[in-house]
Amino acid sequence: MNEIVGSHDILLVTLDTLRFDVAAELAAEGRIPNLARHLPGGRWERRHAPGSFTYASHQAIFAGFLPTPAEPGPHPRLFAARFAGSETTAGRTFVYDTPDLVSGLAAEGYRTVCVGGTGFFNKRGPLGSVLPGLFQESHWEPEFGVASPTSFEAQVARAEHVVRELPHEQRLFLFVNVAALHQPNWFHRPGATREDGDTRATHAAALEYVDRHVGRLFAAVSSRRRCFAVVCSDHGTAYGDDGYTGHRIGHPSVWTVPYAHFFLDHTPAEAAR
Repeated sequence: MNEIVGSHDILLVTLDTLRFDVAAELAAEGRIPNLARHLPGGRWERRHAPGSFTYASHQAIFAGFLPTPAEPGPHPRLFAARFAGSETTAGRTFVYDTPDLVSGLAAEGYRTVCVGGTGFFNKRGPLGSVLPGLFQESHWEPEFGVASPTSFEAQVARAEHVVRELPHEQRLFLFVNVAALHQPNWFHRPGATREDGDTRATHAAALEYVDRHVGRLFAAVSSRRRCFAVVCSDHGTAYGDDGYTGHRIGHPSVWTVPYAHFFLDHTPAEAAR
């Protein structure tokens, strides 16, 4: 990471509430081709979430604690604040002398930009302002939120605008919190109604919806230079598993999440169009 930071733009995408089992099934069945073509070996890595709901998990992620590989460790981290005695900080780890990754990258000259999705990024009150407040620039609109059937398209359009407006020489750290997977998601399944409610199948349909538009996001962030991308879930969610529904609970459907990191090769904007 010490060779990547400073030379590459960096993209972090959290697919809010995405379950590992659903993500893995859709990749194996060829239902998310635009994501799968970037996954190492075409598969998601199984990891453990650092928190069971959005606020807790993102506080950890922004501190450098990305989801942990689901095998015995220790597992060296990509990013870490300087901390005496850390067993997961290695020679290849990008170490920063600030409290969080966002300010650590800002100190390296990055423009830090948040495109929020779920309520913890809506800036409508003190709690919803904590996470976006870490960034130099943050964006949230109702159209980005969980109740919008076109939330991800709107988020991608804002990300494209951010990239267009940035001077070419300016390095970018772009964070996107994708709200589409979060309940309510029934409207992503053709023919579903509000009365049908949210299900594992509508959760899967929401991921298919995201996949249809993620190529635009990847093209935008790689239009200036090579980009290093991390795409993962912050936590999963239960749909009646063992009687549980939702998250902020200690169930495998919540703690087990998909993860991937990969490079997006530079594609000039003219070629992307």
